[in-house]
Amino acid sequence: MNTLPINWLTEGLIDFEYKKYLLLAYLQAAKEEFGQQRLYPVFSDLIMHYRNLLQVKEHKKLVYESFPQRISRADFEKLELVYEKIVADDETMQQIEEIIQYASPLFGEAVESGKELYDFVERHLEISPVGITPIYHNEGYLFLEAFPGKETQVYMYRITVFENTYEKYRGINTQHLQTVRRGLAITHENLKVRLLRERQELPNPATFAIVSKIPVPLEHSLLPIAKRSLVKYVAQLAA
Repeated sequence: MNTLPINWLTEGLIDFEYKKYLLLAYLQAAKEEFGQQRLYPVFSDLIMHYRNLLQVKEHKKLVYESFPQRISRADFEKLELVYEKIVADDETMQQIEEIIQYASPLFGEAVESGKELYDFVERHLEISPVGITPIYHNEGYLFLEAFPGKETQVYMYRITVFENTYEKYRGINTQHLQTVRRGLAITHENLKVRLLRERQELPNPATFAIVSKIPVPLEHSLLPIAKRSLVKYVAQLAA
């Protein structure tokens, strides 16, 4: 899809009409992705751009921690230097202010549309444990089924917990193991038993099935939302 550079606000021609053209093309592409129920990667990009815009608007500075991991420290420092030069130029800064005022509500609306789609998909996911659930839930298997449920995507998952002074964060990594064609004889419980026979690295794994009740793209919506839903579900079990 049509993407927007990380430093779209400050790079190239600083002109309101030009930046408006770039922005509207990007937001139209994002709208089309949402129309196809494809949330990622566009939703996370929208959030990143919106946060960065608010940082500039509210604090007149760029904060490195607000950028996604893919931007390097060197790239950030270069972007910050560019912004410092812009601040010193009153005419250019006026153009930037106009662009920010125009772009902020549009980004807000786009992010809200993405959140509504995310919540809609999440509400139509059914999560359930498979078999006996052990005390340790941070590692195991995930059975994921799109709608209609003719196939089961089997993943190994690992949840990592890290914290700072104020908050505890949970991340999740998944590895796709196989795609299983479902049938009357292949239940989730049978599939778990088969995995235990075939794979010895997890002798007593937690196993969860997530089934979508609506048709959504696997890679661009179902899998990333299912992963986040599983993290929340496991966190509730541990509480």
